[in-house]
Amino acid sequence: MSEFDSTSSDGPDGAASAGGPAEAGPEGRPVGVGPWQGPWPDAPRYDPDLLREGDRRNVLDEYRYWSVEAIVADLDARRHPLHVAIENWQHDMNIGTVVRTANAFNVAGVHIIGRRRWNRRGAMVTDRYLHVHHHESAEAFLAWAAAEALPVFGVDLFPDSAPLETFELPRACALVFGQEGPGLSEQIRDGAEATLSIAQFGSTRSINAGVAAGIAMHAWVRRHAEV
Repeated sequence: MSEFDSTSSDGPDGAASAGGPAEAGPEGRPVGVGPWQGPWPDAPRYDPDLLREGDRRNVLDEYRYWSVEAIVADLDARRHPLHVAIENWQHDMNIGTVVRTANAFNVAGVHIIGRRRWNRRGAMVTDRYLHVHHHESAEAFLAWAAAEALPVFGVDLFPDSAPLETFELPRACALVFGQEGPGLSEQIRDGAEATLSIAQFGSTRSINAGVAAGIAMHAWVRRHAEV
């Protein structure tokens, strides 16, 4: 097994049909669109099965009836140079949430460090539109980042962590999140250029890893994305 592999988006944790799961609207009513009305468009981006059966996927309206490959190609043309990694040593249940948020921000890649299998239900099949990669160890991920000249920043609450709110994140970088509970591994902490913390003002010791990832990604968006 190579140190840097793409993971499959299908599997027993999140198998889905080619069209993906139906979206649920208020009171569980399905949303999306039904079969195409009128003559079919002949542009190659359209999926014949979706034109015939309707498109109930969790995608933007502009992507209705598009094939997965066409959507990925369109997203690839404008990916942000941000990579997101999460350590997965004990089947972290937050990974699906991180992946779904990474899709919303159109990151260049999501990296699973450690165990290959992860719970895909929280991702709502959004991983199909991302480039999701697997690294067997923290060392393997850090070696990949070094080869790509990509600075790595860990996100965790350490005494010497720099405040995310005032830190100048570079445009091209990788944010790494630790396992829920144990936090960042020592290997990632030692290999990162810096560790960053999210300001907290309440009584809890930590923020949920999936929530923290969303906050950190949005901090990058506020600095670098065109909105």
